[in-house]
Amino acid sequence: MSTVNKEEIQKFSKLADEWWDVNGKFKPLHAFNPIRIEYIKEKCIFHFELNNLNDKPLSSIKVLDIGCGGGLVSEPMYRLGAEVTGLDASLKNINVAKLHAKKNNLKIRYLNSSPEKKNLNEKFDVILCLEIVEHIQNLDIFLKASSELLKKNGIIFIATINRTFQSYLKAIVGAEYILKWLPVGTHEWNKFLKPDEIESQLTNLNFNKLSLDGFQYNILTKKWIKSQDCSVNYIIAYEKN
Repeated sequence: MSTVNKEEIQKFSKLADEWWDVNGKFKPLHAFNPIRIEYIKEKCIFHFELNNLNDKPLSSIKVLDIGCGGGLVSEPMYRLGAEVTGLDASLKNINVAKLHAKKNNLKIRYLNSSPEKKNLNEKFDVILCLEIVEHIQNLDIFLKASSELLKKNGIIFIATINRTFQSYLKAIVGAEYILKWLPVGTHEWNKFLKPDEIESQLTNLNFNKLSLDGFQYNILTKKWIKSQDCSVNYIIAYEKN
């Protein structure tokens, strides 16, 4: 069975040319990126006992960015020193990511694939599944396939949107219809996942919970901040036993 939702792939493929336009359709992700990268970096430094004074603190870490899109997270992770592989089911997204990396002389490996296809002959220290699980099908297969690509004691980060009344108001009505941050139809509320729906599957796959945190947008500073409120955007980190 496949985890690829063809309708979702077509949706994002149509927007692929705008991945690196900071004022385009992916403007919210560009604004979201700094807090996500900082969060992942800090967790990795602590977990793997890395040198946080190094300008490339992740230089000993192999990262797999699943659902990498145009490379918005893959590139910052590479600049932090990590060896990065980006995976995406949209060929157009991968081509955009490859071109942008080449223009900036970044040696990132990008593959047009999905985790269950098992065309990777290696395991990774860190797996990133950021804003992707709400766009796939067969979550159980996706998480199992992803876990098999992770080394023992490695970390999987999953960032997504909670399925709550608040998320309907903020992520769909607010972000898509009122503020026009995202194209209408980017998200479907019934595909959002509650933290315990992901956590129960990861626990069954022999993972140990490290953290669960929320992200909130501060309207005054126009920046995202870490929060204990997980009612809309949240990120979980689990260690593989």
